[in-house]
Amino acid sequence: MLRRYLLAAVSLLVSVGVSTAQAPNSTPPPAATESPAQETMEDPQVGDHWTYDFRDDITGDVKWTYTDTVTDVTAMEISVRTATTGNSQSGSTSYDRSWNRTRNDTFRFAPNDGGGIRTPLAVGKTWSARANDVNTGAGVSWKRSVTAKVVAQESVTTRAGTFDTFKIEMSLDYQSSKDPTRKQQETVQTWYAPAIDHWVKRSSVSRSEGRVREKSTVELVEYGRR
Repeated sequence: MLRRYLLAAVSLLVSVGVSTAQAPNSTPPPAATESPAQETMEDPQVGDHWTYDFRDDITGDVKWTYTDTVTDVTAMEISVRTATTGNSQSGSTSYDRSWNRTRNDTFRFAPNDGGGIRTPLAVGKTWSARANDVNTGAGVSWKRSVTAKVVAQESVTTRAGTFDTFKIEMSLDYQSSKDPTRKQQETVQTWYAPAIDHWVKRSSVSRSEGRVREKSTVELVEYGRR
C-alpha cells in the first residue's frame, strides 16, 4: 500500500511538472489554507450558551427546547439564564465554578446541590455530598445526599457534534425535613465534555415509593460563544 501511494505521488508531481513546462505563463493555484481550529469553552465567559432538547423517556416525546446562557461570571459563581423556546419568560440559576447549583428561582441549595463535577476527572474517581434544598416561600425543605462516580470515557455524538466525554453516574436520595417518611430517589447519568465545559447529555430517573415517576433525557443540539 505504501509503495502504491509513493508511486501515485511521484506520478502526480511529474504530471504537474510537465503541465507547467507546457504552459509557463499559467497562474499557479492559490496555496491551500488550514481550517481554523474550533474554539473551546473550557473557561466560562459571558455569552456562552448551550441549547438542549428535553425528552420524556416514558412517552418518547421531546417536550421542549431550552437554552442556558451565561449572564455573569465571578471568581466564585456563574450566573445562567434559562429560556425555553416559545415561552417569553426565563429563569435564572446560580452555580459555583464546578457547576453545582447554589440557588435558582425556587430553591436555595446549601452549600450546593452536589450535581456538578470534581476536577480533575478520571475514570474510577468518586465523591459524595450533602445538601439542604430550601424553598422558604413554600415552606418546603429537603435533605439531599449525593454519591458520584466517573465510570467511563466515551465519545458521544448529538446534533451539536461529536464530543469526548467523561460519563458520570450519580445517585441522589431526598428526605423531607418536615416528614422523614417522605423520600425520593434519583439516578443521573451525565456525559460531561471538558472542551465545552458542559454536559452534552444527561439522563435521569426519579422514583418514590419504589416506583418510577419521571424518566427523561436532555441532549445538546447547539452551543457557542458570543
